[in-house]
Amino acid sequence: MRTYKNNKIKLYNSLHKQKEDFVPVHDGFVGMYVCGPTVYNKVHLGNCRTFLSFDIINRYLRHLGYKVRYVRNITDAGHLLDNEEDKISKQSVLEKLEPMEIVQKYTLNFHKVLELLNLLPPDIEPTATGHIIEQIELIKKLIEKEYAYVSEGSVYFNVKKYDDDGGNYGELSKRKIEDMAANTRELDGQDEKESPQDFALWKKASPEHIMRWSSPWSEGFPGWHLECTAMSTKYLGEEFDIHGGGLDLKFPHHECEIAQSKGCFNKEPVRYWLHANMLTLNGQKMSKSTGNTILPEELISGDNSFFEKPIHPMVIRFFFLQAHYRSVLDLSNDAMMAAEKGFLRLTSAIDKLRTIKPSSTSSFNVYEWVDSCYHALNDDFNTPVLISHLFDAVKLINSLDLKNETLSESDLHIFTQAIHNFFYDVLGLELLTDCLNDNDKLDQTIKVLIDLRNKARLEKDWSLSDEIRDRLAAKGIVLKDGKEGTTYEIE
Repeated sequence: MRTYKNNKIKLYNSLHKQKEDFVPVHDGFVGMYVCGPTVYNKVHLGNCRTFLSFDIINRYLRHLGYKVRYVRNITDAGHLLDNEEDKISKQSVLEKLEPMEIVQKYTLNFHKVLELLNLLPPDIEPTATGHIIEQIELIKKLIEKEYAYVSEGSVYFNVKKYDDDGGNYGELSKRKIEDMAANTRELDGQDEKESPQDFALWKKASPEHIMRWSSPWSEGFPGWHLECTAMSTKYLGEEFDIHGGGLDLKFPHHECEIAQSKGCFNKEPVRYWLHANMLTLNGQKMSKSTGNTILPEELISGDNSFFEKPIHPMVIRFFFLQAHYRSVLDLSNDAMMAAEKGFLRLTSAIDKLRTIKPSSTSSFNVYEWVDSCYHALNDDFNTPVLISHLFDAVKLINSLDLKNETLSESDLHIFTQAIHNFFYDVLGLELLTDCLNDNDKLDQTIKVLIDLRNKARLEKDWSLSDEIRDRLAAKGIVLKDGKEGTTYEIE
């Protein structure tokens, strides 16, 4: 196995808008924090894509031998809407359940869906409600340093004071405070603030608000942005390596995290900010209001009007990995069917690899192929390029099966181990027993057609022979005539 010492990773830092060499705070160790879900409803596919992107990063860093501490939080309080109403409290009223029943219900859904997609769990999964004390202590520190102020029982971060002291609010999203001020809408609760850009660290609870805790300022609840600063610093320190999330979190959530951390500790909290791009459906943004949306369970079960059949979770995972995590990915029936076809071709070849016998010499440079796979992952975790190299491996496996290529025993071992590392360990994919059973049936069916074609050729019935070949080719099944007989390949 290659190690981090002979793999130089470059990753795209959203803070500086460029690729940078990855140099962790502590050699051999990686601290990674990813903003988890607000558990007020079922997890959607866009969230799944984001968490899958960081699952790959987590898996690859561990594969290289880094000791990773991966922290992904659960937001179970404090995620404020535009009118500064808490999302979970609002949903509890709609569903006539206690807020913590809402939290439990949708946390279980979140874990179930990610398990179906074969995501590794984080090392620590802290909750906002489990860290109220830490959040209160951070607020005290910000008030003491005059970066926060109390107003009618609520506490707000003072963006102007932070900027006047050289804090540069907007540095991540590249927004200017003057532009933000000009575009601010009038919303409920704004009159408590000294400036519209100031954001809540603590909100005084209204009489009907169920989720509330005691604090030095009021009975209330924390603002959304504060929880991540409290939990990331508690488990990863005042400066850590990677902070990730969806592109939609860049502003205001991550921007506020930077301001809070720098206000408290007077240092950059994160070396590398990574953001996963959005998922669209049939070329349009997913939206409940327009009906252009689909849940993971609906895609898997087939209970939807967008896709012609149920999609296996491994095919969904493979589909996500065919696009770079920083690219917009469009979900459609045609794209998913193509992904399924490609995935079955890949798994069929990997299953066939077990039957390949070594030769005395090698006609293929395995070391160059392995290097190309690592190069793809070292270049900002480029999974689509890695997958293209895996399809090069499919061609090699089929050629080995036809005996058009050869690998020595040692090279075959290296090649097989590399396939295992990249397919199973890093990409987190799995062979599908049901799909392989279907492949066995397909294999037997095609062999019957090959026998019929061979019989036609012996009888010089070239018309029937060509028709069998051409009709299979139209379905993406290519027959190949060689010294050892006729074989086929699914394209």
